[in-house]
Amino acid sequence: MTRVVVVDDQALVRQGIRGLLEVAEVEVVGVADDGQSALDVIAATAPDVILLDLRMPRYDGIWTLKQLRGRGIGIPVLVLTTFADDTLVLDALRAGARGYLLKDVTLEQLTRAVHTLAEGGTLIAPSITDRLLRAIRSGPSPVGADAPPVQDLTERELEVLRLVAEGYSNREISEALFLVEGTVKNHVSTILLKLGARDRTNAVLRALHEGILR
Repeated sequence: MTRVVVVDDQALVRQGIRGLLEVAEVEVVGVADDGQSALDVIAATAPDVILLDLRMPRYDGIWTLKQLRGRGIGIPVLVLTTFADDTLVLDALRAGARGYLLKDVTLEQLTRAVHTLAEGGTLIAPSITDRLLRAIRSGPSPVGADAPPVQDLTERELEVLRLVAEGYSNREISEALFLVEGTVKNHVSTILLKLGARDRTNAVLRALHEGILR
């Protein structure tokens, strides 16, 4: 059973998400009402996935993402919020979020997203994808102005990168391309190096910005 922590400043939302996920056999091992309390709960429970709201008083979602990254905590974060602002989406992804959903999703969509992230994939709500792509391509590089130049990817690496962009986990990529999972992991590591990216989400963002993915 996938274990999650829910971070949201509204008690009713936390209770509602807990109840829904437990019906879907996803275990909620902890809840928090802001970023600071979230760090304590996450340290105590070591969940598989973190569900994180962005707009919270005191310590918000972006602050929490930066703290997790700064402390070397690699637990995948699924942003679950009511806000689809382009800048906010990009800020969350650049800060390390692996998924971004709006709170109008169905239980099935939320559950699938949780499992996708737990298995190493990424997922962004289709309703914001087109706007996000336009914002990425028209703005500065997602990895910063001091990032190294992009190196050419092989055809196989491009195949892997396309599946990463679609949210596939390493296991799913290995099945789709008939590769050993360890080989997929090696390809992903090489892709990150060639794109100068720190993680899968950042690699996809830079690939979109550079026109490698369309």
